[in-house]
Amino acid sequence: MNTMRWLFWISAVGIVYVYVGYPAFAAILARLVRSRQPAFAQPSVSIVIAARNEAPRLPARVGNLLALPYPGEREIIVVSDGSTDGTAEALAPWRNRVRLIELTASGKAAALNAGVAAARHDIVVFADARQMFGPAALAKLVAPFADPKVGGVTGELMLIEDDGHGIGEGVGLYWRYEKWIRRNESAIHSTLGATGAIYALRRSLWKPLPPATLIDDVLAPMRAVLAGSRVLFEPEARAYDRVATDAATEWQRKVRTLAGNYQIVAQEPRLLVPGLNPVWWQYVSHKIGRLVVPYALVVLLVTSAALAGEGPIYAASLAGLLVVAALAVSGWLQIRARAARIAFTFVMLNSAAVAGLVALARRRRVW
Repeated sequence: MNTMRWLFWISAVGIVYVYVGYPAFAAILARLVRSRQPAFAQPSVSIVIAARNEAPRLPARVGNLLALPYPGEREIIVVSDGSTDGTAEALAPWRNRVRLIELTASGKAAALNAGVAAARHDIVVFADARQMFGPAALAKLVAPFADPKVGGVTGELMLIEDDGHGIGEGVGLYWRYEKWIRRNESAIHSTLGATGAIYALRRSLWKPLPPATLIDDVLAPMRAVLAGSRVLFEPEARAYDRVATDAATEWQRKVRTLAGNYQIVAQEPRLLVPGLNPVWWQYVSHKIGRLVVPYALVVLLVTSAALAGEGPIYAASLAGLLVVAALAVSGWLQIRARAARIAFTFVMLNSAAVAGLVALARRRRVW
């Protein structure tokens, strides 16, 4: 029973540290080291969009990018990754403003590699076909590059919640929590990755992505950090998207993302070495900690059940876990209570971490 108690407390403290302790420590440290804003830069930029069968969206997307007020020179490069829906025809009205690169279906990583290789400018902005940039997005995104120590900048993805049933509220709350952590990490040194819908990187820091890379928006920025540069979070550079309101869509997205978090450790093992990773504490606490929590929750449930008769703390832990499970089931049944949606999102995210590892292990060729 002594071992059970040790396992209980290690799991409980670990979970609380990952979700509460680390974010609180990061927030305090960010206030202590907050530095002044660097001068404003307006460099020439290359905007790269990797797209597969996005012809219906691309005209509006290109129009959005061309309409952004920005005095510096910009070029737009669309890399068609084996599209079969008439992407070239959809972009025909902008043939003098958009460079189209057509590839056979090779995956997003190959498309991004091709786009960066074709870029003429030192600052490369990455965008998706779906989301739209706010009016100040481009100017705010590249402004921090006035500081030569800055190697990358990520913007803020604003999630627009639809009314109706679904998990939008829980996901939206989680995303606001994540952005708060990213803001503090950025102030300390660097944010741990970027938002794929809106980020920029110095072309000189780009290393070609392995073919089956799942989360380029984490691998590429973290390579910049490993090279000695900072990657900042700029909340005024905004892209807009809608929250996935069905669990299946959000589940698929999170499984891919969390599988990518496992994959990146194999791609860049230096991230786990304190002397080589300048943000080792943040990376282990945030990224690795989130991958460990699902297993800690299982241990906590088992030990709480085994020790429930040993004292009120263990009984309360068991009761709390069962309440969260019941609320999660209610959220899965689309009961619209806020607590149910939040609990469902919490359980879904942790389940996706396990599913991501299983999915990655079953693939023979992952990167």
